Formats: sequence, structure tokens, C-alpha cells
Amino acid sequence: MAQTFVLSKTNYCNTQTMIEYIKGVLAELTPAYAVVETTGVGYGLNITLNTYSAIQGHKDVRLYAYENIREDAYTLFGFATKEEREMFLLLITVSGVGANTARMILSEMTPAELCGVISSGNEKVLKTVKGIGLRTAQRIIVDLKDKITAFGFADDAPQQAGQPAVQVDKEVKDEAVGALTMLGFAPAPSAKVVIAILKEQPTLPVEQVVKLALKQIK
Repeated sequence: MAQTFVLSKTNYCNTQTMIEYIKGVLAELTPAYAVVETTGVGYGLNITLNTYSAIQGHKDVRLYAYENIREDAYTLFGFATKEEREMFLLLITVSGVGANTARMILSEMTPAELCGVISSGNEKVLKTVKGIGLRTAQRIIVDLKDKITAFGFADDAPQQAGQPAVQVDKEVKDEAVGALTMLGFAPAPSAKVVIAILKEQPTLPVEQVVKLALKQIK
């Protein structure tokens, strides 16, 4: 596998990053930290336990990156999937939830499990995460309940008993939302409209979804 270091400007959940992902040889790995070597440079990234499990035993990896830039520090976080990074970015929008706390939460739960906890308002489960008290757990639920639905994360959450799962083609959804975002529409309302369209007409191709969304989005 060729080693690649990609720089691109993206926008996830209103958070900009210049490094989209880092791909290369996995030089070092611990349950909380990974070093990926590419073009002779080793990039150290803080990771979750879920990412650790996903890349353990692999020689070549690709980690989606988040740059945590402060006046006194510059830290890279790496995620095995875009979904995990996007959930991380949503978590750090909540008052009182910093990057390390978000990483702790995503080490305890997968993005799908966390969506289920938030959707059901299960603050007791969130409180079991180290550093999360009752008020923070409640803020996470209140602040993110609508957002995980708008961004489509709730579609991956475990379904409640007796409720049939409605499958949405994730690839079509992501491409349609990406196209609408490039046309200048905000990601959250775009995702909400696209998901509604796909739930009603799950076999539509991307271009038709975008055309319908342009008529409905506000």
C-alpha cells in the first residue's frame, strides 16, 4: 500500500480541519495512541479503544484526523472511521465536553451504541463514563438528540423492540448531503431532508435525491 499524507479542507459538523486523513505504516500502537509513519515522518495520534481494536494487527492503516489546536498545545486525534470522527466532533460541541472526554466516551461505546443511549435519553449509561456527571450527561442528551437525527447517525442506533428498522443507503445519503453542502446548504438540514427522502424512496439514485432535496430544503 502506498504511503500517503493528505491535506484537504473539509467541514464536519461546522468544525474545519486541514488534515483529512493520514495513511501509512502503523509504526507504534497502544490502546490510547498510534504512530503512523508516512514519507519518513511519524505522526502521533490519540485514539479511542474502538479505533485501537479496528487497526490492531494491521501493517498499513488510514486514520481520519482531527486537529485539536490550542494556544499551548497542538494534538492530533485519529479515528478508524469517518462516523467515529463525526460523532467525536458532535460531542465536543457540548459545553463541558472536551476532546479527551469525547475520546473517553467513544472508548466506552461505539458511535451506534452512543446514538442509542442519546436517542433513548439514557443518562445513567453516560454517567458510567469516567468524568461524566449527571449535568454533563443531560447536556449531551439535550444538545445532541436532534443533531444525531439530522446528521443521520440515529439510523445506525439500535432499534427499540417492536420498531422495524428503516434502512437508508448510507453511501447515497453521504453523497447527496455532500453535494448539497457544496451547493451552499448547511449539513444538518440537508441531511434531515435527504434521510426523509430515502426513507420514502430508498432506491433513488444520488442525482434524483439531490433534485428532490433542492425543492424541499429551507
